[in-house]
Amino acid sequence: MEWEAVIGLEIHVQLDTRSKIFSGASTKFGAEPNSQACPVDLGLPGVLPVVNAEVFKKAVAFGLGIGAEIGYRSVFDRKNYFYPDLPKGYQITQLQFPIVLGGQVEIALPDGTAKTIGVTRAHLEEDAGKSVHEDFHGMSGIDLNRAGTPLLEVVSEPDMRSAEEAVAYAKYIHQLVCYLDVSDGEMSQGSMRCDANVSIRPKGQTTLGTRTETKNVNSFRFLQRAINFEIARQIDVLEAGDSVLQDTLLYDPALDQTRPMRSKETATDYRYFPEPDLLPVVIDAAYVESIRSQLPELPHAKVSRFTAQYGLSKVDATILAAERPLADYFEQAAEICGDATLTANWVRVELTGQLNRENLAITESAVSAVQLGQLLLRIKDETISGKIAKDVFDAIWQGQGSADEIIAAKGLQQITNTVAIGPIVDEIIANNPKQVEQFRAGREKVLGFFIGQVMQATEGKANPKQVNEIVREKLKQ
Repeated sequence: MEWEAVIGLEIHVQLDTRSKIFSGASTKFGAEPNSQACPVDLGLPGVLPVVNAEVFKKAVAFGLGIGAEIGYRSVFDRKNYFYPDLPKGYQITQLQFPIVLGGQVEIALPDGTAKTIGVTRAHLEEDAGKSVHEDFHGMSGIDLNRAGTPLLEVVSEPDMRSAEEAVAYAKYIHQLVCYLDVSDGEMSQGSMRCDANVSIRPKGQTTLGTRTETKNVNSFRFLQRAINFEIARQIDVLEAGDSVLQDTLLYDPALDQTRPMRSKETATDYRYFPEPDLLPVVIDAAYVESIRSQLPELPHAKVSRFTAQYGLSKVDATILAAERPLADYFEQAAEICGDATLTANWVRVELTGQLNRENLAITESAVSAVQLGQLLLRIKDETISGKIAKDVFDAIWQGQGSADEIIAAKGLQQITNTVAIGPIVDEIIANNPKQVEQFRAGREKVLGFFIGQVMQATEGKANPKQVNEIVREKLKQ
C-alpha cells in the first residue's frame, strides 16, 4: 500500500522583548539559574500579571506579515496542568480569541516549485521553566528563568506532506520573524522550537489518521530527522496490523528516534477558562495600520526586487535576501561599487566564505559594506585585478586599513602600461618555443600557459585582459 504523511507544525517563537509577557523580569539569555524569575512569574499569592504592550506590536506585525486577520479583541485563558517547571500550575495563553487568525505563507520546495501553507492561528502565551537532568546525580533541577517569557505560538494547517516541506515552512517562519524583528531566531537558545504533528493515511484517502505530536524540536536538521523517523514508524505500526496511539513524543537525536513522553491531552484535559486576572485586550484599526506602516520589505518582495532592479538570478537574489542584514549589506556595497553582479558574487563567495570559516554573523563582519564597495571600485576601474583584490580583502579583514591604503602601501596597483608588459611577453615567448609551436598549430589552450607566465612574472599585477590581447597578438606574428 502507498501511504501519505499529513504534517502540521506548532512553532513557538520567543518574542524579542527585554521583559517578560506579564512581569518586568528580564528575558536576557544565559543568566544564572533562577535569577530572573520574579513573584509574578512564580504565581505567588497576592501578585497580579500586567500585559507587556510590546508583545502585541510584535504579534500584530507577524500577523500582517502572513496576511492574517488581526483579532481586535483578544482574550487570555488559563491552561491548567501540573509539571515541575510550571510553578503556578497553569499557563496563561489564548484559546478562543487569539491575536492572529488565519494567514498563509509560500514556501520554496527543493524541486524549484512553490507551495502555499495555511496558518490556522497565532496566539500569545507565556513559556514555562526548564527541567535540567544533567549533573544532579539521578535527580532533576528546575531553572525558572524562562517562566513567563513571551511566546507567539504559530499553528499551521496540516498542509505538509513530507519532512522536506515541513522544514521549508519552518525555515520561512524563522526568516520572517527575524525580518520583522519579532524574534532573534536563535534556535540554540530556545528562541524557536517546533512541535511536529504527524499522521499517516493511505494515498488518496481524505480522512485523517491518528496523529502524534513530537515536542520541542530545536533545529531544522532534527526536525527533518524526527518527522522522517515518525513517518516510517507509523507505517511499520499500521502495516503490522496495529493502531497508532495518540501520544506526545520526544525526539532523541543521539538515537535518532522518537519515544513516548505521555498520552496526548485534549483541550478538555487542560480545563481552560478565561484568565480572571487579565481583562480582554482591545486594539483598533489605527493601531494595526500604524504597525503596518512600519513593516520592512518582506523576503519574497525583496527577492523579486533584487531580480528586477539589479538583474540578479533568482538563486542569487534568494541567497542575498535570506537575512535582512545581509540584504542591507549587499545593497550598500552595490550602491558604492555601481555593479550589482560583481557585488553579489563577492558577497556570496568571498565575504560569506570568510564569515563561515570564522563562524560569524554578517553583523560581525570585519569588512564593512562601505569597505567592500570601495574595494570593488578598484576592480572596476582596473586599479587592481580580481586576484589581487582577494589579498586586499584579507588585509582589510585583518584591520590593515582601507582598500586604497593597502594598495598604496603594498604597491599593488595593476600594470596597465602596454610598453611595460610587452618586453615581458617577448621574453616568455622566446623562452618557450615548444609552446609557441603548439599554439600556432591550433592548440588555443596553450594561451593560458603564456598568460600565467606573464602574471607570475609581474606578481599578478598585470592587467589580465591586456595580457591576453598582447600575448595573442605577439604569438600570431
